Amino acid sequence: MTLTWNSINKKLVTGLSSLSFGPPVLHVYNPLEYGINAYNQYLERFGSGTKRVIFLGMNPGPWGMVQTGIPFGEVAAVKEWLGIAQGVNPPARMHVRRPVEGFLCNRSEVSGRRLWGWAKERFTTPEEFFHDFFVANYCPLAFMEESGKNRTPDKLPRVERERLFSQCDQALRETVALLKPAWVIGVGKFAMEQATRALHGERIAIGSIAHPSPANPQANKGWAPLVDRQLAKLGILDGETRQTEEVLRFF
Repeated sequence: MTLTWNSINKKLVTGLSSLSFGPPVLHVYNPLEYGINAYNQYLERFGSGTKRVIFLGMNPGPWGMVQTGIPFGEVAAVKEWLGIAQGVNPPARMHVRRPVEGFLCNRSEVSGRRLWGWAKERFTTPEEFFHDFFVANYCPLAFMEESGKNRTPDKLPRVERERLFSQCDQALRETVALLKPAWVIGVGKFAMEQATRALHGERIAIGSIAHPSPANPQANKGWAPLVDRQLAKLGILDGETRQTEEVLRFF
């Protein structure tokens, strides 16, 4: 069967729907369900053809993809730079402290603001950026504890984690088969480690850049210039000569 975004996402949503998660997780949000119309706009505009690099995030943030359906989807960046401002229908069951307000959300997710702000500054237009790059998340689910705290996938119990990662691994392999990138770059170490494991044996280079989260002290000192330096060392952007010891290749 020919791979398409539709087939990849349908299989992933079906597989994830069979999973269950216990305490301390109280709510599980899947933007690939309630935000699929916005996500499909993203794929139709920017997800066609081959890409040189996939930037791979961990999972949706509460004020980013949870709201807009777009990876690292800080509301203002998605509306004003990517040109997507509709297509999210909030789920019926939501955490009272973490409502899905879609494009009406007035909170700004720092990670998404930094990532898309860097892309805009360096590439000017979305078309120029997406000619070579694509942004995806390893896991499309967001996990909320009773307090409203975001729980990341790596903190789930082992059995839940393994079942979840099995579905996400397959979707990542299919995404790579569809886009045929030369590189998968983890945005943070977790995403790099997941890609390294899921893509073992694939003819692809894997690396990482610093996560733009405000929880990362490095990012708070100037994430954009830091990422420019890291990508230059990998040989992905113009700059310093690639340092091959920072590259993992599997043949």
